Amino acid sequence: MGSKRSISVAFLLLFFVIPPVEGTTTSYADFTFDASVLPLEAAYDYIVVGGGTAGCPLAATLSESHRVLVLERGGAPEEFPSVGRQDGFLRTLLEEEAPDSPAQFFVSQDGVPNSRGRVVGGSSAINAGFYSHAHATFFDRCGAGGTVTAWDMALVNESYNWVERALVFRPVLRSWQEAVRDGLLEAEVTPYNGFTLEHVAGTKIGGSTFDSNGRRHSAADLLGFANPANIQVAIRATVERILLSPIPRGAFLLSPALSSLTLTFWLMLYSYTVGLRGRSQNQVRAVGVEYRDRKGHRHRAMTRVGGEVILSAGALGSPQLLLLSGVGLRQYLSAWGIPVALNLPDVGQHMYDNPRNGISFVPSVRIEQSLTQVVGIPRDDAAFIEAASNVMPFLSPSRTAFLSHPSFPLFMNVATVMAKVAGPLSSGSLRLASLDARDNPLVRFNYFARVEDLARCVNGVRRLRDVLYGRSMARLRMRSARRRRDFRFVGPTLPRNMSNNVEVARFCRRTVATLWHYHGGCVSGKVVDGEFRVMGAAALRVVDGSIFNVSPGTNPQATLMMMGR
Repeated sequence: MGSKRSISVAFLLLFFVIPPVEGTTTSYADFTFDASVLPLEAAYDYIVVGGGTAGCPLAATLSESHRVLVLERGGAPEEFPSVGRQDGFLRTLLEEEAPDSPAQFFVSQDGVPNSRGRVVGGSSAINAGFYSHAHATFFDRCGAGGTVTAWDMALVNESYNWVERALVFRPVLRSWQEAVRDGLLEAEVTPYNGFTLEHVAGTKIGGSTFDSNGRRHSAADLLGFANPANIQVAIRATVERILLSPIPRGAFLLSPALSSLTLTFWLMLYSYTVGLRGRSQNQVRAVGVEYRDRKGHRHRAMTRVGGEVILSAGALGSPQLLLLSGVGLRQYLSAWGIPVALNLPDVGQHMYDNPRNGISFVPSVRIEQSLTQVVGIPRDDAAFIEAASNVMPFLSPSRTAFLSHPSFPLFMNVATVMAKVAGPLSSGSLRLASLDARDNPLVRFNYFARVEDLARCVNGVRRLRDVLYGRSMARLRMRSARRRRDFRFVGPTLPRNMSNNVEVARFCRRTVATLWHYHGGCVSGKVVDGEFRVMGAAALRVVDGSIFNVSPGTNPQATLMMMGR
């Protein structure tokens, strides 16, 4: 674990009426409770597993007219001071090994360090705050949402607006982000689109979930719109399995008077609509979940008649929970000794992550701390360009020839420019690491397994070079002994021969990292149908990034919150 921790640090440096939880001061505090004080069994209309980026707006919306329980495995944001501030971004990620940290550390089997949200608000409470809508083709039938029966674009835009009124702000650019903007334009990432929340080709300023005082606003804020009389948010509630009840054959028959012709037509229409690929009826029904509180006590939350269980546990949590509940490939589940409830081979398959490659340097002049505010979207959408700057600690050796005692770290400005491969075709899979839902599953993304992704990275790295060596970045370069100005790089430097595809591709593979936009595992059209229902299961849906086969736009949080709404 120590070696993984060192990898993580290096990676981050390079870039019910029950007393509410103490310390909560936000509008959802009155209905947020530690799971240990909830009854051992209770019934609800909807049970939302995961109080994250999609789960919070989903639960708030459902609570307008239904009784809702939200089960969140992490704590409340107010318990972690660094979560609420822009300048706490790095600290939150660096403290991810604590057993209840809001950011849970994991390393993919590709060897790339990563994090997942473990707090009310989910990853929207620990991310860099950039807010931008999905690309237009995301809503096409051939896009990630293509198997959705129909995206009502008026409702999509209304839902985006609902989110934005609560927690999206226009950032004020200062020296570093201004230089990035100008550098992108000099690198011909045009036109300049100014401030916009839309995904448009060129250079733009996006929205931010940090306000002008540096205070973070996350999906948790959207719980403020919930009906307090209809909702409970349970924290430190680890859902261990979904309770699934077999559906007897013929249970779908709504009337015994149906003619054979009518029945045949209904079956054909039903099968086509939900995409069960020949399975003419649901085989199981979700009737509740079993969860454990922090004291180890097991609870059961059951659904009322007509109720549903909705998984919003994220791209790792949702497929993991389906597998633990006996939904997945029959042979795989049997090998683990898990009783098979539903044979659904694609659960845990089609896992994607957008590769990130970046260059970091110490600028010659002091620059402000900033997270992503400007983004470059080339017309070919090969790789998006983003940038950030942070104050980072650099440690000297504990003893040197001149210092007999350990010294304090030296804090320095570090600027980073990043290229993120858009819509990677390379995919991997997720497997169980144990039968304990608290453990991270094993996941492999297979970065650059497809040559198309590697080619996009090569183009993106070349664009990084063009941005870095444009006029707008000249003042940030150090003057060398030969009176030439160049960057004082921190970590990997650009390839010497940028025209050599092999050398640049090698750089891509050697420096690959994540921008935390991983998705898939319950992909739409393979695990869930056009209405987000798990195929072959009644009263069970998945509403989160695990249903995507491509990440929406440059950053996914806007679309996840919209989708929850």
